[in-house]
Amino acid sequence: MVQSVFEVPKGITFEQGLALTQDLLTEIEQGNGSEAEIEAAIASLVSSENGARAFFVVYLAGSSSLADDPSSGIIRALQTAPEVVAELLVKNLAMSTAMAITHHRSHASEMAAGSERVERRTVRLIQQVQLPLVREKAQALLESLTLGSGHYQGFLDRLGYDVEQRQAIRQNLRYLLADD
Repeated sequence: MVQSVFEVPKGITFEQGLALTQDLLTEIEQGNGSEAEIEAAIASLVSSENGARAFFVVYLAGSSSLADDPSSGIIRALQTAPEVVAELLVKNLAMSTAMAITHHRSHASEMAAGSERVERRTVRLIQQVQLPLVREKAQALLESLTLGSGHYQGFLDRLGYDVEQRQAIRQNLRYLLADD
């Protein structure tokens, strides 16, 4: 029996999650699947870190316009896994903000535009999912950026963000935190 793209296998790998998310978005764009099926599939996908990471890579960075105006089903699905989703949204905001600067510096305007699109989509999702945990994690990241220590210091150091990138991330976080 062939597995439906609306069924997420247990123990999904990151690579499987990438392929499944792409197939799922294609099905949604073609008008296949009910809102309930789509919501259940995405909720299942984001219930694991591998599935959630894969979903956000394809959903936020892909060419599909679905991420520009998320459906209520997608928002509800993301709300079912607040810990995983909040962590990834905050980190995606930081990474896309920093990468846009990196691409601008190397005059890679197309890549910079892609990073800026991920940044905009991430901000929009953060605003729509309205998870209190996103605010907590954004505050913790802002603290690490400001104090040079804390929960997200390892993340920031590992990615090697410079002063300009850290300032841009700080600006985005302040905007989000003031928006509440």
